[in-house]
Amino acid sequence: MVKTPAPRPSPHAPEVRFRLRITRDDAIALGPGKVTLLEAVRDQGSISAAARSLDMSYRRAWMLMDQLNQSLSSPATISEHGGNTGGGSVLTPVGEEIIRLYRAIEAQAYASCADQLGALTGLLKR
Repeated sequence: MVKTPAPRPSPHAPEVRFRLRITRDDAIALGPGKVTLLEAVRDQGSISAAARSLDMSYRRAWMLMDQLNQSLSSPATISEHGGNTGGGSVLTPVGEEIIRLYRAIEAQAYASCADQLGALTGLLKR
């Protein structure tokens, strides 16, 4: 996985964040929080562990994954229930592709707008 967020600013430097959201009707079908949660599910192996790693309630994480999966033509995650190993969740190829595409869009946006972002943040008080 290639995660290419903006470079970490110094403690007093301005931080630039792109917040791409795709909405359908009144719901956010896909946005930065759901992508971050997908990454955490991939890394942690379950929705509950992902939620803990993001300091989020299990209920909130489950609801976000459910909203995401219901907005897709094919689910982003597959969950296994209980058993000796306690179940878990894995990303489907669709989930992996969502992360790849979303992070690529972010990287391209930062690269394409670097001059304007520099000029814009240069206008801020130091």
